[in-house]
Amino acid sequence: METLLLWPEGAPGAQGTSDEDCPAITPYLAEGSNNAAVLICPGGAYWLRADHEGGPVAEWLNLLGISAFVLRYRVAPYRYPNALLDAQRALRTIRYRSEEFGIDPQRVGILGFSAGGHLASTVSGLFDRGNKESEEALERESCRPDFSILCYPVISMMDGVTHEGSRDNLLGANPPEELIRRLSGELQVTPDSPPAFLWHTADDGAVPVENSLLLAAALRRCRIPFDLHVYAHGEHGLGLAEEEPHTRGWTGACASWLQMNGYGDIDGS
Repeated sequence: METLLLWPEGAPGAQGTSDEDCPAITPYLAEGSNNAAVLICPGGAYWLRADHEGGPVAEWLNLLGISAFVLRYRVAPYRYPNALLDAQRALRTIRYRSEEFGIDPQRVGILGFSAGGHLASTVSGLFDRGNKESEEALERESCRPDFSILCYPVISMMDGVTHEGSRDNLLGANPPEELIRRLSGELQVTPDSPPAFLWHTADDGAVPVENSLLLAAALRRCRIPFDLHVYAHGEHGLGLAEEEPHTRGWTGACASWLQMNGYGDIDGS
């Protein structure tokens, strides 16, 4: 299926009409789907979107019987809240067109890598149930993910923990403290947050593992179910990690977690 613009008439705040100004989703619909779907947010420090964290991940999810949608969200020079608006709109779109896509609107999750993981965690904390007063039917749909999968994610915007490049591209230089806190996922967890699967490497040299640890601790305090997998070694940005004998096990662990929660059909190791 072809790429679908999220705002066919132009996105709010768009600075032009190029692809980079036009957020979109590319559907990868699973054959024999179990009616679950995942919105994929590739990483790239809010500067770009890494190809290996998009299409190949969607194809892996298809093997589990899960439909996937790769998000083309706005990156620098766009700043907050544009990427968040794009992800929220994508989730609403998937639910609004769920019958067309052959998915269950109550089985829609989100997956993100690195800065895309930050976007996924931000949507998981700063969501709404839809604007029931909106004249546009699509905007009445919820943008709350039913589950999240966060891969070596940037979570916090706090000094000493965050990935500075991602923060600078998202918030600019010297952002106000209020905005730093609002965009720190570990501070936005509530008892209504979705269950999560997280994985990271302990020696990640770009995004400190503390990001995943802080979020896991916050989920635990709110009694939100989660899986946390920390691998001893592995460079940042591994994606599916197919060439890494140890860390590539994350896909099998995630497939097991999805199956346990009633979303995946087969072992995806």
